[in-house]
Amino acid sequence: MNSKSWLTALSEHGYRLTEARRAVVAIIHSSQRALTPLEVYDSARLAYPELGLVSVYRTLEKLEELNLIQRVHQPAGCQAFISSAEGHKHLLLCKRCGQVTFFEGDDLEPLIKSISRRTNYAISEHWLQLFGLCENCQKSGS
Repeated sequence: MNSKSWLTALSEHGYRLTEARRAVVAIIHSSQRALTPLEVYDSARLAYPELGLVSVYRTLEKLEELNLIQRVHQPAGCQAFISSAEGHKHLLLCKRCGQVTFFEGDDLEPLIKSISRRTNYAISEHWLQLFGLCENCQKSGS
């Protein structure tokens, strides 16, 4: 899905397509790594200097409501955002550069069933994020 599709989706759901919103969409859509709201703000201000931090948070919230982006929980506790993948995919996150790679794999079903039996929870979904170092960061040393 391209950034124009995101803007169309926002418009179709009653959200105004301001220059601030367009700048945020352009940054988050083009990123290959998870970005914090402050990183989105700093990058988008280069294209739209009048951008306010509140506009960034509101736009990220709307994009998440429309399932165009997804929240990424990071080890330091700060939340970041990345474009959503098609279908059900899990995340690999580089702890050094922040690159995100999506991967498929639902070999978790036996584990989920076991946990469900032991806890009496009716588990309806799961979300998996794995952290490590991407190939480039491994090559560049410590």
